[in-house]
Amino acid sequence: MKLFILIFTLLLISGCDNGKSLAELCKDNPKICQEFGQDSWCKRERVDVSLTRIALKNTNKDSDKYKLLLAYEDYVDCMGLASQIQHIKLKEKTTMRKNNLFKAQSKLATLSQQTINSSHPHLLYYHWSRHLNRQSLEEFLELEGSAELENSISQFQLATYYAKKDKNKTLRLLFRALELHQPNEKVIPEIFETLVTTFINRDQPKQAYIWLKVYQLVSKKNKGRIKLQLKQYQNAYDLDVDFLDKVANNTLDNIVEGKFKAPKH
Repeated sequence: MKLFILIFTLLLISGCDNGKSLAELCKDNPKICQEFGQDSWCKRERVDVSLTRIALKNTNKDSDKYKLLLAYEDYVDCMGLASQIQHIKLKEKTTMRKNNLFKAQSKLATLSQQTINSSHPHLLYYHWSRHLNRQSLEEFLELEGSAELENSISQFQLATYYAKKDKNKTLRLLFRALELHQPNEKVIPEIFETLVTTFINRDQPKQAYIWLKVYQLVSKKNKGRIKLQLKQYQNAYDLDVDFLDKVANNTLDNIVEGKFKAPKH
């Protein structure tokens, strides 16, 4: 499973649907790939911005504008930390990182403003969740139950809205998001994080452990914290972790392959 995720990630970074490598894409789109000064920090986030910008250039779809907003946010988060590192001998690196951060923040603000009147469900949710745009929320909720929200991202977005209002509905929406996951889509780690919290609150430690393990398999952040939590669960509830780890791996396989079916809960 880990090998599959690694290969899948490398494919995302190295090319797109026309089979071109990252080097070929950047040769065709030099301005996009050279948007930010490059160093060893935030490479994954920088590449993700470039690939998403290239995709948007080719499609001009609102769905790709949403992906680019998220890509810029990830880059801003990463570079916000990197820009605070002071180089004694290479002060120009500190300056470059700060310039990259300011440029990304500006690009993010511009794209956010450009999409404020979009009726695309993902962007409606974005403008409510980021800017508390009430009209965007109302338009998003009006689409509930429609075919437009029958996708993994929208179901997860609905789940985050109902998280503090209806816990049973939230769980149904989270599982529905996983059922609708398509093999060519990126897995949404926050779904698993939310499931962990849900099953902790329901006092179901085995389920909480399984989804925490799945979260560990897909998350790029908080590896040490997650490992410690898993160990604490094992000790506190005397869990058969060998069995539960297998369940977690099989569950993730089914999700990635688009074969997941919601369990009874």
